[in-house]
Amino acid sequence: MRNSRALAVSAVAAALLGVPAPAAVAGDFPANIVSLPSVIARGGQLTVTVDSCPRGGAMYSDAFGTTTLSPVGGSGRASRGSATIYRDARPGTYDIAVQCSGRRLNRPNAFTVIGGVRGGLGGSSTTGATPTDVAIGGGLVASAVIGGGVFWMRRRSETHA
Repeated sequence: MRNSRALAVSAVAAALLGVPAPAAVAGDFPANIVSLPSVIARGGQLTVTVDSCPRGGAMYSDAFGTTTLSPVGGSGRASRGSATIYRDARPGTYDIAVQCSGRRLNRPNAFTVIGGVRGGLGGSSTTGATPTDVAIGGGLVASAVIGGGVFWMRRRSETHA
């Protein structure tokens, strides 16, 4: 009986003391890189927040180069930075590397760059009407002319009777 009580007390003590241990180990090592928005167009502004980085640092990506991370006021535990995506960045996913408190952390596939869109006329890449458009339009005009002619002829024959 005494052995089971001692074992239970030891297990509870280990559980209570073991819960804060990971937080104490984390210290000032960069963790949890969050980039917003996660999908961004070329030339857009990206905001990156890094937890456990109280003194600031630097961040880098192939899509925006090296940018400074500054401590977030009030929290004392995180840093934030903004970067402008290169206008000639290729569409695809990009990683972010963070240097903070002498430690380096990488976040693979942190954000996605999308390409530009063609504006105007629904983004069409052809100019003018296609042969299909002409055939459809011609068929609609022909059916309207025929329908109007039939209606006019029937109406004319009713008035003479």
